[in-house]
Amino acid sequence: MAPMASVKIGIIGGSGLDDPDILDGRKEVYVDTPYGKPSDALILGKINDVDCVLLSRHGRNHTIMPTDVNYQANIWALKEQGCSHLLVTTACGSLREEIKPGDIVIIDQFIDRTTKRAQTLYDGQETSPAGVCHIPMAEPFCKRTREVLVEVAQSLGIKCHVRGTVLTIEGPRFSTRAESLMFRQWGAEVINMTTVPEVVLAKEAGLCYASIAMATDFDCWKDHEESVCVDNVLKTMKENSNKASSILLSAIPLISDMDWTHTIQTVKAMAKSSVMLPKH
Repeated sequence: MAPMASVKIGIIGGSGLDDPDILDGRKEVYVDTPYGKPSDALILGKINDVDCVLLSRHGRNHTIMPTDVNYQANIWALKEQGCSHLLVTTACGSLREEIKPGDIVIIDQFIDRTTKRAQTLYDGQETSPAGVCHIPMAEPFCKRTREVLVEVAQSLGIKCHVRGTVLTIEGPRFSTRAESLMFRQWGAEVINMTTVPEVVLAKEAGLCYASIAMATDFDCWKDHEESVCVDNVLKTMKENSNKASSILLSAIPLISDMDWTHTIQTVKAMAKSSVMLPKH
């Protein structure tokens, strides 16, 4: 019988959701990539004897605004470390009455409203991979990985929405009320500033990517609710950040015990077949 594919978990921590204390035996590694430096050091360690690599999306001191995150370098660095999966956390605003601040959403679709970000690893630079990549995005997130996260959240008694469409804006400003109301009409459930292009690049890299989104506010569409502001976002995250950590700590051993051979082969084959190489 063929051996199971090895599993190594990359964790990208969003605002207030990047606590390195979840890792045992930590060591820091600073790396460079063809796209420049990642947001911060890679923190290598283990969760329940499963190899993991943690990266703070905005830098550990939250010095990098969403537009300036080097998403290409972050994904490339985690792939080079041998990660098979990316479990990421993100703060988001709720665009739905039923998604309350503090709730977890295991997002399954996105709408892209970014304007300034490199959305491919195949960007035509001399140091980048050759070709043009037209990666399919009908199902942006890894279904199997999402199922594990949902199962774990429910088993822990954490209020969890099993799917949701995230709308990613450029930022760093928050939305106007008119925009917020329009995004609701489009069918978005939550709003953030970082899912795109991270999920796109992970797909190009052949990684199993899933996101734990935590609602921190009602954006600004809701009457009689205070509009989103940094103070309230930070307060909600502080009160609820243990939820994301609990999901990660329980999900990672489960993922490690599963056979991912076929899934990993499938995502890598899709990534490879999506590249149109130059004709010589």
